[in-house]
Amino acid sequence: MTYRVIQWSTGNVGALALRAIIEHPELELVGLWVHNPDKVGRDAGELAGLSAVGVLATNDVDELLALDADAVSHNATGDLRPQEAVAEMCRFLESGKNVVSSSVVSLLYPPSADPRVVARLEQACADGNVSLFTSGIDPGFANDLLPLTLAGFCEEIESLRIQEILNYATYDQPEVLFETMGFGKPLDYPALLLLPGSISVAWAGVVEMMAAAMGVELDGIEELCERRGADETFILNSDWGDLGTIEKGTMEALRFEVQGIVNGRPAIVVEHVTRLRDQAASDWPRQHGSGSYVIRIVGRPSLECELKFEGPDGDHNTGGLIATAMRLLNAIPAVCDAAPGVLSTLDLPLVTSRNVIR
Repeated sequence: MTYRVIQWSTGNVGALALRAIIEHPELELVGLWVHNPDKVGRDAGELAGLSAVGVLATNDVDELLALDADAVSHNATGDLRPQEAVAEMCRFLESGKNVVSSSVVSLLYPPSADPRVVARLEQACADGNVSLFTSGIDPGFANDLLPLTLAGFCEEIESLRIQEILNYATYDQPEVLFETMGFGKPLDYPALLLLPGSISVAWAGVVEMMAAAMGVELDGIEELCERRGADETFILNSDWGDLGTIEKGTMEALRFEVQGIVNGRPAIVVEHVTRLRDQAASDWPRQHGSGSYVIRIVGRPSLECELKFEGPDGDHNTGGLIATAMRLLNAIPAVCDAAPGVLSTLDLPLVTSRNVIR
């Protein structure tokens, strides 16, 4: 079966998703939404760096809503505009199109998300007789599918920890790096991610999902956060050019934890160690190469699994972006087959890639 797909946005994840849809033997691109007016009217294949495919980019939502499509691949930025992103998804759901999205990460585990938002989306799913599935890497499959798979090999678990240990210097999202996360800002800068409770908004859901899947009752969720300043001024370079200057004393390293507390101690933990230079915060957990995700289970048996990414350009961030896009695109058949509603990883069967060896 071929699934007809609309791609929403051509940003970091969206551009890679667009290319993947065009080249996927079981997906057919039927529509493309773009934010940049300079892209309107251009062929989607051209925007993806491929040959023309006969689908022209548009910023007319009504035009896309009128299309006959099975699913929408929704990769709009949602960190600073969650209400708008939810409204976009609702319109497509109401029109009878399933949605797979990387935009509003709190929706990875609907029982822990804002109940008003979930209720609105559930109604849209019911109206359109379709489903919504949200995922990514972290929050995403590094926090749910992979650790829960490993947990299935254990007799007893004392603690489960997922670490993201990465260098973000090549992450081409200046607004996210500098404003949302606070890199290059004074150590007391009120970055959106670091406001009290903000980390839990994004990551508490996956901690609660893991607990629910393992039948564990949490005492509560706690946060831990540390920042480190640069010991010298330097320019942050990437393949896209200079992203900005990091002044001495401003933040160049960030570490935080979201802890699921069981019997008074951290038992399920999501930890992030993020640097702009490998030498920053040398006493924190170190990455291997450019970085990786590490799942550590202390128990019977104790297990450790390291996940590393590399894109065609050799960059780990590119590899991660491709994995984000493909986690969602490969799930389209399962999402289309699912009962209507807002889904999590726990609601889907094992999703594998098909026809990827070409």
